[in-house]
Amino acid sequence: MTQSLSTPARAKVKSLTPMIAQYMSVKSAHPDSLLFYRMGDFYEMFFEDAEIGASVLGITLTKRGKSDGDDIPMCGVPVHSVDGYLARLIGAGHRVAICEQVEDPAEQKKRGGKGPLRREVIRILTPGTLTEDDLLVPRAYNYLAAMGRSGDRMAVAWADISTGDFAVQEVDEDRFEGLLSMLNPAELVFPAGMDVPDAVAQLRICCTEQAPSLFDSTAGNRALCDYFGTSSLDGFGQFSRAMTSAAGALLAYMDLTQKGNLPRLRPLQPVVETGYMEIDPATRRSLEITRTLS
Repeated sequence: MTQSLSTPARAKVKSLTPMIAQYMSVKSAHPDSLLFYRMGDFYEMFFEDAEIGASVLGITLTKRGKSDGDDIPMCGVPVHSVDGYLARLIGAGHRVAICEQVEDPAEQKKRGGKGPLRREVIRILTPGTLTEDDLLVPRAYNYLAAMGRSGDRMAVAWADISTGDFAVQEVDEDRFEGLLSMLNPAELVFPAGMDVPDAVAQLRICCTEQAPSLFDSTAGNRALCDYFGTSSLDGFGQFSRAMTSAAGALLAYMDLTQKGNLPRLRPLQPVVETGYMEIDPATRRSLEITRTLS
């Protein structure tokens, strides 16, 4: 489960450089992600993010300036080789927010030339929202999944952003583990406060809590229709409220992490549970059905 990283709010803003103050402002909006803050040809991390990054990546932890009299920890990675570092951080279970410069010195001068260059988070990388070949496991799906509920009914939606596959299935709780084992998602999104079945922990899936409002079935149905440019999902098949809850939440989470640049997905496919041979998780892993062990 993703954890909230502490923001260096204790620092006295008046004692900080404009650049560090800008970093803190951006970081406060993304407390659960490691912030890659673009500075020239490097992405820099500061405070607790730097300590985590240096430890996971095995790079040197340095310092830049002071906060309340204490050195500010810092580490950085080159932009030209960032993918390898991102893969290691995400593989260790971290989310990474990419903060880029969104103006150049000429634009800065036009607005008066005061303060650092404007920077914004353009994307949040999570285990289930990767598209770059260098970050993906070869010959394996990279599913992002979401759980949805409506009354006593439960559904799971899944998508692979790199291929555009998008599907949803209503599932009984006693078959939930089998479905998750079959999908082997890189990340599972679920409502905060929801009791997640024990199967999730057993399968060692990266879990991400989101606000329950993200899983509203009515809002989900509307968002799906807007995304596919249709007034109704009837042309795609039949969907229960639990299914639109799960699929709508998945789409909303993609929108959050991709900062409005939604990927192109195939039409949502409702999967009907039919007769099939169910393989337990241990056997599935040993058969290397969804990915290789090596």
